[in-house]
Amino acid sequence: MKAIVIFDIDGVIRDVGGSYRRAIADTVELFTKSYRPTVSDIDRLKSEGVWNNDWEASRELIYRYFESQGQNRDAINLDYGQIVAFFQSRYQGPDPDNWTGYICSEPLLCTPEYFQQLTDNAIAWGFFSGAMRDEALYVLQGKLNLPNIALIAMEDAPGKPDPTGLLAVVGQLEAPESPKPVIYVGDTVADMYTVAKAQQQDSTRTWVGVGVLPPHAQETTESIASYTQTLKKAGATQVVNGVQQLTPEVIFRLIAE
Repeated sequence: MKAIVIFDIDGVIRDVGGSYRRAIADTVELFTKSYRPTVSDIDRLKSEGVWNNDWEASRELIYRYFESQGQNRDAINLDYGQIVAFFQSRYQGPDPDNWTGYICSEPLLCTPEYFQQLTDNAIAWGFFSGAMRDEALYVLQGKLNLPNIALIAMEDAPGKPDPTGLLAVVGQLEAPESPKPVIYVGDTVADMYTVAKAQQQDSTRTWVGVGVLPPHAQETTESIASYTQTLKKAGATQVVNGVQQLTPEVIFRLIAE
């Protein structure tokens, strides 16, 4: 093994612009009864680096809307359980045992052959995601048919930018006495902050953050430039338009720098 690459899933492996983010907008609109956040509104919230959990992001947008109307959030009666339940009814669908929601129509952003290419070049790989485990496996096993997955999901570790989950999945892939360089690939500020915090906790190896532009950020030249700058400011060493641009050759160059 020459290197380890850990991937976020949402916005990197699958396009969630019409699923998770749509569910955020639906949820905020329902609970405010008037405000539907735009893509830019959600991006601005995510750029703060602490709203990786989309249930919590939905609640925060609801709070901020009512605050903009002059209300104090301490006086706002929000039921977090109801927010989560409605969000999931949109994302998974109304029947949790038979998914028919937005998750069923998420476009893939990579192919199984990409991961085989990494394996063939002695690059170990795994996933650290804020998605629920069954939602992560839906794409990794159900759509990509990836075997022997090293995965840390929402249920397994604190949310990003806490690096516990990233460190844990790296630990699944290597012997501790032989630390290898690690690249973490994500599409948000929280992902890049996670890399920096992992470096603080484990300085025995090289850590590299690579940002990926999610599809919704590539619609205009301005959005590409803005999102790229946001990721670089958060610590991304390199930003790519799609995860498959992170070839073995690029990986080896990044860990050698």
